[in-house]
Amino acid sequence: MLSMHDWKKFDTMERVKKNRVMAFVSGVTTWSSKRTILLVAVVVASLVGSIVTSQVHADTIQRAEGERLITLYDRGVEQSFITTAATVGGALMEAGIDIDDRDRVEPALDERLVATEYSVNVYRARPLVVIDGASRKKIMTASQSPEQIAKDAKITLYPEDIAATRQSSDLLTDGASEQFVITRATVFSFTLYGELIEARTQAHTVGEMLKEKQITLGVNDRASLPLSTPVTPGLELRVWREGKQTQTVEEEVAFDVEEIRDANLPSGHREVRTPGIKGLRTATYEIIIKDGQESSRTEIASVVKKQPVKQIEIIGTKVPPITGTCGEWMAAAGITHPDAHFLIGRESGCNPRAVNRSSGACGIPQALPCSKMGPVNADGTSGASPEAQLRWMNSYVYGRYGSWENARIFWERNHWY
Repeated sequence: MLSMHDWKKFDTMERVKKNRVMAFVSGVTTWSSKRTILLVAVVVASLVGSIVTSQVHADTIQRAEGERLITLYDRGVEQSFITTAATVGGALMEAGIDIDDRDRVEPALDERLVATEYSVNVYRARPLVVIDGASRKKIMTASQSPEQIAKDAKITLYPEDIAATRQSSDLLTDGASEQFVITRATVFSFTLYGELIEARTQAHTVGEMLKEKQITLGVNDRASLPLSTPVTPGLELRVWREGKQTQTVEEEVAFDVEEIRDANLPSGHREVRTPGIKGLRTATYEIIIKDGQESSRTEIASVVKKQPVKQIEIIGTKVPPITGTCGEWMAAAGITHPDAHFLIGRESGCNPRAVNRSSGACGIPQALPCSKMGPVNADGTSGASPEAQLRWMNSYVYGRYGSWENARIFWERNHWY
């Protein structure tokens, strides 16, 4: 196989031969003797034959099928070689070129070789000191761009931050020849036409910041701080437009909930059969701004971009049967006073499932709301046991009236307790 140098030498020799033929023919065209012309023809034929023979030789030294020419750029040095390897990594290994795990190769090492020629760049990993404010971190990286170096260092680099590499001036401290220095942008609070954002800038004043972000204040626009105000960390700045204006925003659309009552499931059971999905709409508002504050907002148009999906919920309504008698329930609740029978009879007739359809009061004591005594069934009745309802009633009577007798006297005067 010929090296690139031999190829160039061979091509130069071919050009010289062709130039000699053309010069010789030009010089002999003025000859008039047929014999001379015949001699010229013989000489030309001989030279052309030499060229054809040389061309045939060039064809024989071309790359064989399956061979590929690799031009490698590694640390500023260019070299070329022929390979039969299937991948870039295989070609480099075949050529005896060592690649560290932290080096970066383009195309990648696992890139399959299908073309006849490739240019391969090797970026060698080197030590780098990352300086981010007071933080200093040493890394090994082959990356060249600031974004990729920051990623290798596992730090966040914002678009407004400035990052650059430079030669280290203190090799004893850094132990590396290069530094990666990050100049962080100043972070401040910026409310721009009603939208609050956490902004960053390298500008020194409010005016320079607005220019940097290509914000031009119109006739009716106002800024909460003078444009000459220095931009400092934590600065709060508002820019608004006085008077009437419109604002278009995207808003979520709540989904409806459909409840399906199932008498085969126990009361209190609830399950989501089909989860709801919020929709999305675009709403346009007419807003009046006065002294930088929104004084009114009126919706003037809206378009639903995504319809919400209804949520389906299954509600159990099966109420377990009640066993026992009123006397048994009162005994279990510790109620023995004779006036209790009077009050219980007047309120519900000792019916644990009683419901006042006008007020919603329920159960034996007609508690309002019904949930005071515990769970509420889907049909509005109390889910608490009769004993639990009576214990609540006993506690209520003594807490409000001091005794069942006083509660009875109040009921007889007012017909409620």
